[in-house]
Amino acid sequence: MDNLLIVTTGGTIDKVYFDAKSDYQVGEPQIGRILQELGVAFHFHVIPLLRKDSLELTDADRQLLRATIAAQSESRVLVTHGTDTMVQTARMLADIPGKTIVLTGALNPARFRGSDAEFNIGCAVGAVQVLPPGAYIAMNGRIWDPARVRKNVEANRFEEID
Repeated sequence: MDNLLIVTTGGTIDKVYFDAKSDYQVGEPQIGRILQELGVAFHFHVIPLLRKDSLELTDADRQLLRATIAAQSESRVLVTHGTDTMVQTARMLADIPGKTIVLTGALNPARFRGSDAEFNIGCAVGAVQVLPPGAYIAMNGRIWDPARVRKNVEANRFEEID
């Protein structure tokens, strides 16, 4: 992998909480800091595209994401995204020619101790290097086909559907 394109859209991975009532804002993208601290052995380029909870993403936002990815030269793309509508976005990106796109996020903010953010990012980085072109989701230690997965909100995890 020569260079990894990372596009951030917001979501829980970048959330900052301000009080006990769970008031939050989507803050600065955390993935660049995480990858630098881990000392990764590849170059990456971060485009901080959006700072939204995924429930606030619109079709226009998804079209912007799609156009941004398509316009870049990198063939390997990691997208950080909120988990609630990640599947919908992945389905919209699946047919961009010549691009391997892996979406990931976190069920707990990256700033929190015990967050799944670093683990999910690590899985996504491994996946984006070996998968064929298409769009995929890296969550809960698995790589998912967006046409065959859903988020189980009650269990707070992703699971396969038929």
